[in-house]
Amino acid sequence: MKRITTLAAALGLCAALPACAVMERFRDPPAAQTADLPGQIEPVHAAVIAHDQAVFRVTSNGCTTKEDIMPVVRPSNDGPIITLRRIKEDRCRESRPEGASLSWSFEELGLPSGSRLSVDNPYQMPPG
Repeated sequence: MKRITTLAAALGLCAALPACAVMERFRDPPAAQTADLPGQIEPVHAAVIAHDQAVFRVTSNGCTTKEDIMPVVRPSNDGPIITLRRIKEDRCRESRPEGASLSWSFEELGLPSGSRLSVDNPYQMPPG
């Protein structure tokens, strides 16, 4: 029930924010486009793209930081697509069922203000 409430709150927040793009796709990108990239594709529990920020909730055992996840932005005909890749494993043992919230500004991602950004990571329900 807590997961449904959390998801509903995230979607409500997204609906309330102007220029918010909810992820239209949660699928693995084609292997040919990601074969040469470091790390592994990171499943996301939630994502909100609004106010020139990309905010993600990912799994964490207590130590996950932005430095452990690499955002990869690639162009497409429908606008830029972001894929999060985990480059450092979280080996901590702290119980964090809510995961970790990580955010990147469009400036950090090399995107112009107001870009319509799609997310290409698979969706995974948070544990617990």
